Amino acid sequence: MTDTPTPEVIRLSLPSRLELLSVLDRVALSVCERMGFDEDTTSQVGMSVIEAGTNAVQHGHKRDASLNFDAEFRLFPDRLEVQVHDGGKGFDAGRLVPDVTSPEHLFDMRGRGIFIMRTCCDSVDFRFDEAGTTCLLVKNRPATRLAADA
Repeated sequence: MTDTPTPEVIRLSLPSRLELLSVLDRVALSVCERMGFDEDTTSQVGMSVIEAGTNAVQHGHKRDASLNFDAEFRLFPDRLEVQVHDGGKGFDAGRLVPDVTSPEHLFDMRGRGIFIMRTCCDSVDFRFDEAGTTCLLVKNRPATRLAADA
């Protein structure tokens, strides 16, 4: 049995205000730099984290700035995990549009955030419970970077 390394953890708690998503973005960029991610991977993580934060602010907390949403970055040797949590009740994942790029959905006003997260990350999971909604994003470190650090 191999021991799972203890990750470095960075936590944020921010008021549910869209203009504060830039703080979340700055932290994501700094974490990606620390992980040694290339520019494309950093952009993918940044977009995904911003989308998760936007969903927490707009849908989870209905832009109520008196409510904070939380973000936690866990840096493992082989991956980055980002957890974004809000106190909202969640959503019905079965009602998501499976392909927002299909012709009948190209001009939809909403519904691209989760698609973007799933396209940019290696794993995207949601948990809904009495404490609210949690989105877990996982981005694996490229094998070449893992080898360079070994």
